[in-house]
Amino acid sequence: MALRYRYRTNILLLSLGLVVCALVSSGMGYIKIPVPDVVRVFAYEITGDKSFISHMNSVYPYVIWDVRLPRILTSMIVGAGLSICGVVFQAILLNPLADPYTLGISAGAAFGGSIALLFNINWFGIYSVSIFAFVGAVGTLIAVLGISKSSGPLSSHTLILSGIIVSAILSALISFIKYIADEQVAILIFWLMGSFVSKSWTDVITTFSFVLLGFFIFLFFARDLDIISLGDRTASSLGIDPEKIRLILLITASFVTAVCVSVSGIIGFVGLIIPHLMRFFVGSKAERLIPASALSGALLLMGADTITRAVLPREVPIGVLTALIGGPFFCYIFVKRSSKSVY
Repeated sequence: MALRYRYRTNILLLSLGLVVCALVSSGMGYIKIPVPDVVRVFAYEITGDKSFISHMNSVYPYVIWDVRLPRILTSMIVGAGLSICGVVFQAILLNPLADPYTLGISAGAAFGGSIALLFNINWFGIYSVSIFAFVGAVGTLIAVLGISKSSGPLSSHTLILSGIIVSAILSALISFIKYIADEQVAILIFWLMGSFVSKSWTDVITTFSFVLLGFFIFLFFARDLDIISLGDRTASSLGIDPEKIRLILLITASFVTAVCVSVSGIIGFVGLIIPHLMRFFVGSKAERLIPASALSGALLLMGADTITRAVLPREVPIGVLTALIGGPFFCYIFVKRSSKSVY
């Protein structure tokens, strides 16, 4: 009962913190907008009552609703998506150092997006890079699964090794693309580092739809995920097919990751940091860990994007900031795990 109460309290605090931070973030930027005016703009957009903005600068509604809010919401959704995928990858791969990039999905997305940027492909308009990144991520997943299955039953060890192999090949190809990019190299590098610049409501709706679908699938298999994390023998003895469940969750998590990467570029360590932090507060049960990770991941990435957009004197790719936060955390987890294995 006490654990359930603490879980609900944490979820409530995270939800309130997310709303408050979104309101504050909407007012931050080159044009400073007070939070009360932000609330009035939201009220106007929801109700259509112009009395809320009648005594307000006419630029405020456009800046908040059409420029800042799509970017803020996209960062929140991507943060949530990467975090819940981190929970799933760590459980099915039985590796606390796993995250959405362990299987090379990010490298595949980076390769696909790099191809579109290098050859200036605009078959799908402004979404050409995102679509090519998504195709690259899906192609990488197919390659990893094919290599893993060719060596026997689908297991965490074969998946990780297959991901390392494919990632190494793709990283070499991406380096070659950078070498021959010439004029596009600056744009290519900026995209590879991750950014939420110029996001639209279409990005919000598309990303939200896929992440929400993945969220419900993960919750549906939450009990199976807990059992699989105990090992294949235990799962089989309890009547669960670990290979089948692992494949379903792996494909779903990879698709969610691919959608997130295709929208934002490469943003690392979010799926690694958040699940570890949330286990400390809500425990390791997937049914509780997934919603908590979604909220905290959204909060973390929105905060990081707000810092790069409105606090720093010059905007830097958000992937740089998350790497600066996640790198030391990754080292801490690795050293702590190694010390436990020694003793």
